[in-house]
Amino acid sequence: MGMSVTTAAASAQDAEHILKLQYLCYQQEAELYGDYTIEPLTQTLDDLKAEIGRGHCLVARLGDEVVASVRGSVDAAGTARIAKLIVHPRLRHHGLGGRLLDAIEAHFAAESEAKRFQLFTGHRSEGNLRLYRSRGYAAVSAEEIGPRLKLVTLEKPAGLDAYAASA
Repeated sequence: MGMSVTTAAASAQDAEHILKLQYLCYQQEAELYGDYTIEPLTQTLDDLKAEIGRGHCLVARLGDEVVASVRGSVDAAGTARIAKLIVHPRLRHHGLGGRLLDAIEAHFAAESEAKRFQLFTGHRSEGNLRLYRSRGYAAVSAEEIGPRLKLVTLEKPAGLDAYAASA
């Protein structure tokens, strides 16, 4: 019988585990875009701790192992900016990313004045784009970062039911 994946707010002790998982997870993105200098691969532990301190971070654990994470914060205009949704490669395609996305949205909807949710991903990251669209997000802008990368910003209003949006 397998263990269950549990989700909870990250603690300060999780930062190193999150950073290692982030480095593992973003290797595929770096390869896709031919750029190993992307911010998730160069972020320091101190920067990550500061980022977690400024917002909210969730982790998913399989036993004691951190296997997924997401973080974000809400700005003064009520935009909940969700970032770095990561799932260990061996656990992808089992709904864990969607569960974490739903959980952080629920947190921001209940604990803040979030009026909208916003996130971004690379234009070639089809799996990410598919997940976000299935949860009601729509592209609102695209910014060319370099010759190989265009960041697509997606957004949805707070309170929009993901399944109603895809129906």
